[in-house]
Amino acid sequence: MEKKEKLNRIFLVLLSLFVVMLGYGILLPTLPYHTERLALKANLDTDLINFHIGLLTSIYPLFQLIFVVVWGKLSDRYGRKPIIIIGLIGFVIMQLLTGLATTLTMLYIARIFGGIFTSSVIPVSNAYLSDITSKKRRTKIMAWSGVAVSSGVIFGPVLGGFLSQTNLHLDYSIGQLHFNRFSVPFLFAALLGAIVFIIVLKRLKNTTRISKFTTQKLTFRFTISKYFMALLLLSFVIQFVVTLFETVFSIYGKDELVFSSSQVGIGFMLCGLVMAILQPLFASYGEKFLSTKKQIALGLLISGVALVFFPFFTNELVVYGLIIIFAAGGAMITPNLLSAVSLISKEDTGRNISIQSSTNSIGQILGPVLGTWLVAGGFFYPFIIAGSIVLGAIGILGFLKPPDKYKDDHNHTLVMED
Repeated sequence: MEKKEKLNRIFLVLLSLFVVMLGYGILLPTLPYHTERLALKANLDTDLINFHIGLLTSIYPLFQLIFVVVWGKLSDRYGRKPIIIIGLIGFVIMQLLTGLATTLTMLYIARIFGGIFTSSVIPVSNAYLSDITSKKRRTKIMAWSGVAVSSGVIFGPVLGGFLSQTNLHLDYSIGQLHFNRFSVPFLFAALLGAIVFIIVLKRLKNTTRISKFTTQKLTFRFTISKYFMALLLLSFVIQFVVTLFETVFSIYGKDELVFSSSQVGIGFMLCGLVMAILQPLFASYGEKFLSTKKQIALGLLISGVALVFFPFFTNELVVYGLIIIFAAGGAMITPNLLSAVSLISKEDTGRNISIQSSTNSIGQILGPVLGTWLVAGGFFYPFIIAGSIVLGAIGILGFLKPPDKYKDDHNHTLVMED
């Protein structure tokens, strides 16, 4: 494959990742207000509004967890492109349903639908990148995948907050659908998703893996090695702690630090920005100084210490500084874990990355639940406990011993199709 063609395909896959995460980011500042409006319209008890906001937040990763491995295995069988296309179509429909919803039931349906179908995009896109990238450059390209994801989370909240505050006096109803200013960011995300869908459909080539000696049947049975299990545990810990931090920091900043919403937003933006900048740097140059295992260990140490110290400082600049340190540690961990998982088996890359994505989804579900529960006892508890968990996870590295060699690649060949 020519370098120009490879770069074009990498760009298209990263674009798909970016637009899906942009939609996720757009939802963050607008979902509470959107949910509150629909709840009040239905005359629900105001005490239940926060319950619905939390449930709508967690139901999305829950359905991602249920379906992500299915999409990964199907992509190993039929190629990556069809599954990415299905995910983009699901993303567009989810954004339309969310923006035009007139009841909480419709909003739940949109979130469930989106969780089912968008669960294919991130792991299968990463599997596609793995397919067309050499082992030597795998960590670097996975870091760029992290940049695409982080960039969506950086720009999404800013864009969502801006578009939902538009001064245009829009208020239209079409049957069971309703369009007003809260619809604008979601319809914008749907439009972007539709454009990316058309581009990917026309320009991205499919990848399928074909065995030269056997015709494999589609099966969902699999075994997990100790090495893979260690990687999954580390993936769970970092995702669990990140989502716990995101949830608790919003409450902590508002109630304890007396931050404005813009000050809290700056914290999230700094976190995403540091991840976006440092992931490719660590992936490109990190191995020149430290092995993958040592990079993960150092990242866990840095993030854990930052969390433990976090509740002891109230100065705005110090708080932002600790957020930057926490994010820097995460930037050392994430691309190395994703690269290690992608290298376990050339035959089952999509399945393995999807299993890792499922593990991440469990962390996304449990992190906010434990975080908000611990906040009731005091703001020190969630940060110190989360930091202790991260530091304790360094012990998992003792089990991070890769097999003597990965599965041989010569029995399989990569076929490019239109």
